Amino acid sequence: MRRLLIDALPLALPLALALAAGQAEATPGRSAPHADPAASALWREVIEPHGTEVAALLARARAAMTKLSESADVPAERRLRHAGDAYGLLRRAHALSPDNTDVLGLLGHAADEVGKTRQAIEALEDCIRLQGPEHAGPEVTGRLGTIYLRLGKLDDAVRWLRYAVGPIGVSNNASVAVHLATALAARGQMSDAIDVLSNASPSAASSYFTDAITLVSFALAVHYDRDEQRGAAFEILDRMQAALQQELGTFVQRSFAELRFAPAEDEYYYQALLYEALGAYTEARAEWSLYAAVPDATWRHRALEHVRALDALRAPAAAPANPHARPSVP
Repeated sequence: MRRLLIDALPLALPLALALAAGQAEATPGRSAPHADPAASALWREVIEPHGTEVAALLARARAAMTKLSESADVPAERRLRHAGDAYGLLRRAHALSPDNTDVLGLLGHAADEVGKTRQAIEALEDCIRLQGPEHAGPEVTGRLGTIYLRLGKLDDAVRWLRYAVGPIGVSNNASVAVHLATALAARGQMSDAIDVLSNASPSAASSYFTDAITLVSFALAVHYDRDEQRGAAFEILDRMQAALQQELGTFVQRSFAELRFAPAEDEYYYQALLYEALGAYTEARAEWSLYAAVPDATWRHRALEHVRALDALRAPAAAPANPHARPSVP
């Protein structure tokens, strides 16, 4: 009998403790025991041994990247220094906590800013692997897609940018929509590219232009121009000019600051079409020529068509009767 009781003790003790705990909760006037701060700290240390240090490093890195985003007009060396400082902090944090997705996401951003493309891809893909693409967030999937677009890996670019695209009122989503359209068009899916930008653009009746709306609307005009839908392109530009009047150039140039052009030579194309819309044909021709001079530029034939049209316009025999009239430029 004594032997049976001894053998039953390991089973009876947890049951007795559970019953006692339930009785304590049910007893009126008896409060639950307070959590022990020392015990909570102990468990945090067990779960994430370097959690406090990682959090401090992450906070300092975020502060550095905030300076980077707020300093668009400061010299490139200072911007690079901010990104470099953040990258060093995040590498230390990653070594201490390899599976911390907050660290991985920001590490990918910092690595991209300092030109460490391979490290950026590794960090961003690890972040997505740990969270899943639906939960990684547009900052992560959008940046990864943009990197692949710059590298010319269009299938990978489209895959990740589709996860990131969303309402253009949300930060950075206008750039994502433009990048997705660029990747689709370069892949031969121009109608899909135009659909992406059309769905993100305001209705024709709207005259309200934020920087994001301005960027997406102008990008739509660019894609119509590349698709040789000249009338559709200039219809959008005319609507923008009617709404923004003398501020058209200012609004569009400011919206360009939100976009890291990918591929980089696209900036020449966008600037050229803007100058053409503003009637600055000498500047427009220079930008078209710069784009056409890039080896293997995707839309080189369209840039050369614009150059030829502007040259014909400036020929003495082709001078229009009204010098202020907009020419029929392809």
